Amino acid sequence: MKIATIISFILVIIGALNWLLVGTLSFDLVAFLFGSMSVLTRVIYALVGVASLWVIFFCFMYKPFRRVA
Repeated sequence: MKIATIISFILVIIGALNWLLVGTLSFDLVAFLFGSMSVLTRVIYALVGVASLWVIFFCFMYKPFRRVA
């Protein structure tokens, strides 16, 4: 489960950086590398979406940011 969480965090960071490029420069790196809405592009977007759901689940279920007193 630890490996899945690490991979999910990496994918979420990659997705966030891609959205930073889209928002600031109007440049979609994933579409540039793999083609506009090709099968591979859609798979990458889906993986980033599933990873984000995993990170949300992880944060709510395991509360990694809570204080230990």
